[in-house]
Amino acid sequence: QVRLVESGGGLVQAGGSLRLSCAASGSIFSRNHMGWFRQAPGKQRELVARIFRGGSTTYRDSVKGRFTISRDNAKNTVYLQMNSLKPEDTAVYYCNALDPSGENYWGKGTLVTVSS
Repeated sequence: QVRLVESGGGLVQAGGSLRLSCAASGSIFSRNHMGWFRQAPGKQRELVARIFRGGSTTYRDSVKGRFTISRDNAKNTVYLQMNSLKPEDTAVYYCNALDPSGENYWGKGTLVTVSS
């Protein structure tokens, strides 16, 4: 069983920055692919960024060049650095872990609100 706890959300003006953190426990962190998803009101949950166990990364087009995902296996933590935030980035951001068996785990989410 994997437990994920997000932190770092909040209210920021457009153009500002936030860093989200996700602390993981309950499994061998380094074996998991980790990711950040988001869900805006009335919309489906979407993948924002993923970092694979080997360290490679992938991003949705709308955040490329603005967001950076990283992981610290020694701290069992994954981060999402978000720069040049836009109002359309407003959403609840969820941490995701995909273990080697294909099981998905989710945190409870952290709200990011970007004001114009």
